[in-house]
Amino acid sequence: MRMVKRTDMTSKKAAVIRILSIIFAFLLTSIFIGALGHNPMNVYLSMVEGAFGSAHRIRDTLTITIPLVVTSIGIMIAFKMKFWNIGAEGQIIVGALAASYLALNYNHLPKMVLLPAMFLAGFIGGGLWALIPAFFKVQFGTNETIFTLMMNYVALKWVTYLQYGPWKDPGSLGFPKIANFMDSAIMPKLFGVHIGWVIAIFLVIIIAIMMNYSKAGYEIAVVGESMDTAKYAGMNVKKVILSALFISGGIAGIVGMMQASAVNQTLSTQVAAGYGYTAIITAWLSGLKAVIIIPVSLLFAIMIKGGSFIQTAYQIPQSAAGILQSVILFFVIGSEFFIQYKLVRNSVMEKEVA
Repeated sequence: MRMVKRTDMTSKKAAVIRILSIIFAFLLTSIFIGALGHNPMNVYLSMVEGAFGSAHRIRDTLTITIPLVVTSIGIMIAFKMKFWNIGAEGQIIVGALAASYLALNYNHLPKMVLLPAMFLAGFIGGGLWALIPAFFKVQFGTNETIFTLMMNYVALKWVTYLQYGPWKDPGSLGFPKIANFMDSAIMPKLFGVHIGWVIAIFLVIIIAIMMNYSKAGYEIAVVGESMDTAKYAGMNVKKVILSALFISGGIAGIVGMMQASAVNQTLSTQVAAGYGYTAIITAWLSGLKAVIIIPVSLLFAIMIKGGSFIQTAYQIPQSAAGILQSVILFFVIGSEFFIQYKLVRNSVMEKEVA
């Protein structure tokens, strides 16, 4: 058997493959749930109930959706250029760190001044953190996948150092904790959810327009398709990569600001909460389309929130709930392989060549 790139894939066929992958995923997880002694249909309905069963659960689900949407938007820009930015987790952390510096040291400022300053600091912090691997990529041809991944741990250790050292709250009774933010540094709520959802929708619209209708978006797409073509067309490839990565990391940094301000109301090692890694999947499954990121991120938020609920409702171990989520992800991601490629027998290939 050989793997061959598909040339006959249509949108209708791709949709059918994705739907079938979801059906097979639920069939397999149903067998697993049945082996645990539970009714699969009841468990699936409970997952939906866990995500939308009350006003409080809906708010929690949306609170998970917001950082997934925004981080996916940032990652999408880099991925569109085929720069494999696996460092969104670290960019979120550094964005949160930069915003937290202002929140802790300038809390005397009015909210209308401090929050925009924190927003800008988060964007710049995340952008500069992403610029480091981008610079080494364009100058020395380093592997951005490994570089950005390793920088996640560097960012995390910086927060750990601050938490145990210079930024440790004197009033925490010896517990390694950074002080909670004052009210002036906490984002307001709209309809019961912090206004990050408004920012998320705004960013989706802006980035969709940028990627589809602007010169910058066109250059990013061309560089992603072929650097040689971009150079032949007179584009400054290094500048395109550096500017795109600054925006990509900056958007992830905004997530850090929102999580530190609106959700945790302080800076901690848990500020990124794994969103930087999950957003890699949501960005990819969206087909690198900004508008599609919203429903894909919402579905993932439902899985995360619903998975937590069934652990309590059915006394299912956390590892078992993780298996359910992983199987679904495996099938959904695996479907992309069959959309891009097909398996053919060697004999068929030989006849086509002949």
